Amino acid sequence: MFTRRNVILMAVLLVWSAVSYAERVKDLANVAGVRSNQLIGYGLVVGLNGTGDKTDYADQSLLSMLNKFGINLPPGTKTNSKNVAAVAVHADLPAFSKPGQRIDVTVSSLGNAKSLRGGTLLLTPLKGVDGNVYALAQGNLIVGGLDASGADGSRITVNVPSVGRVPGGASVEKTVNSGFDLGNTITLNLKNADFTTASNLVKAINEKLGDGTAYALDGESVEVMAPRIPNQRVAFLSIVENIEVQPGAEAARVIINSRTGTVVIGNNVRVSAAAVTHGNLVVKVSEFNNVSQPNPFAGGDTVVTPESEISVQNEGKGRMFKFPKGVTLDDIVQAVNKVGAAPGDLVAILEALKQSGALQADLMVI
Repeated sequence: MFTRRNVILMAVLLVWSAVSYAERVKDLANVAGVRSNQLIGYGLVVGLNGTGDKTDYADQSLLSMLNKFGINLPPGTKTNSKNVAAVAVHADLPAFSKPGQRIDVTVSSLGNAKSLRGGTLLLTPLKGVDGNVYALAQGNLIVGGLDASGADGSRITVNVPSVGRVPGGASVEKTVNSGFDLGNTITLNLKNADFTTASNLVKAINEKLGDGTAYALDGESVEVMAPRIPNQRVAFLSIVENIEVQPGAEAARVIINSRTGTVVIGNNVRVSAAAVTHGNLVVKVSEFNNVSQPNPFAGGDTVVTPESEISVQNEGKGRMFKFPKGVTLDDIVQAVNKVGAAPGDLVAILEALKQSGALQADLMVI
């Protein structure tokens, strides 16, 4: 529900967005090729307390594992084990990970296992998209959920007991080549493509390291000349990633969270000339010019200064609000705060202005 507190929050966020700060290169861009890689595998979780799978492929996987250890059961044998679950295991392999390092893995049930609590993941190879094994996973599961049922059919489930984690449960076996040490350039990819930010990034690097060091490929990528020797390249990137850059102004945007009543309004949002009516709320906007006339023989100049005045009132009968061209939403939010009107009125106005095309911003409702 919208409250007066939400209106104040809107004003604070709006004013805050007007302040611009320089940011480090490492916060704005990523080095091309330096990224994590997804791994996936299929394995078995054992040691469950009767909450395992009742599926054919879980049985087949158990029999296959027993055969590898020299235990051969007659064809068609059903183990009917309730303590085993077939699972999918996945993990992210960070950039530059070396053999012997440990990474976390997530284990998810593939069948109808009720819970993986208390289970142990058996040795599972984790493969990349190229089919090669990059890590081996094994260990005891940590499950955050629980599942309990009674003889009368009653049941309670907290969180998701069919998914667990094994912190540091996989050992890296193979390094992924990132191409970091190839060529005489590196590419910086902006996290949010913007031509102004890309231009400012090039300017900041060239001012720090010399003209011609960096040049923009497009609105997202900047190419930087770099040493070929890996040790020198690491030191070079350490300098580059700490250079401060003035990012470009964000596009005009209004975001409304319908569940919490939070509204975030960007600093560059403007309203074109429009008229809207909503309930009993009346918004009045007027503009006039002040003329400053110097005394005779004072030697000064006549100056004309524009001035805007906005007011919001609750009246018995709904009327139409009139917005002249160029009015900022900052003025409207401040006026709503003064009279204590509900922010729901502001949201309705924004949606109506967007539908009419008068709101010069992207309106996102989440």
